[in-house]
Amino acid sequence: MTAAGTARIGDTACAGFLFDMDGVVTDTARVHERAWKRLFDGFLAERGLGEPPFTSDDYLQYVDGRPRVDGVASFLASRSIEIPHGQPSDPPTEHTVCGLAARKDAMFGHELDEHGVEPFPGTVALIRRLRAAHVSVALVTASRNAARVLDAAGLTDLFDARVDGTDVDRLSLAGKPEPDTYLEGARRLGLSASECVVLEDALAGVEAGRRGAFGVVVGVDRAQHADALRQAGADVVVPDLSDLEVRLPTA
Repeated sequence: MTAAGTARIGDTACAGFLFDMDGVVTDTARVHERAWKRLFDGFLAERGLGEPPFTSDDYLQYVDGRPRVDGVASFLASRSIEIPHGQPSDPPTEHTVCGLAARKDAMFGHELDEHGVEPFPGTVALIRRLRAAHVSVALVTASRNAARVLDAAGLTDLFDARVDGTDVDRLSLAGKPEPDTYLEGARRLGLSASECVVLEDALAGVEAGRRGAFGVVVGVDRAQHADALRQAGADVVVPDLSDLEVRLPTA
């Protein structure tokens, strides 16, 4: 796909916008955090390691924005806990990294069914403005539940392209903070990294944008950690995408 329009953020021309999903497009970060907390608090209690429990800081530092297996491994390493890695086919009852990842997926599904999901109005409004100006937009997420979340939020047809957790597995893409998924998103829009904007709320995702040498990396500060987003590589930090200054081409 070739971008038909070009927007500007500051002095940088941007032909494509690459949106993370959880915490940027949909208010699912809190759903994920609840599921991760249920997982790890239960797991730590089973091993007699219930103190300290899994915290919001743990979520932001070790699991937010990462593929599930990487998130499990990262958090366990932070507590010096070693368990077998296991196989991707491990069931949720298996005490392996892959088994815990499967358990978290089941818990996320339960949280999604129980609480639903809402899109962020500022993000949806920006995407609709971009599309009306013929600027290409893609969704880039580690979630294997992307289709389910977008459907629940009524956003299934909002993007020109999508890279999600199923693509990560199928194409053997490295997860964030590596830039592979965002580079694939740019490729699907027919653009180079330098022509694209990465829009992320997770530290790992912002770092992925920096490592991939994207034109602009926008940090969306949903968790009051603007300084950390800047340190990870964000060029611009806003509390909501309704606050992002984007100059669009005139008709």
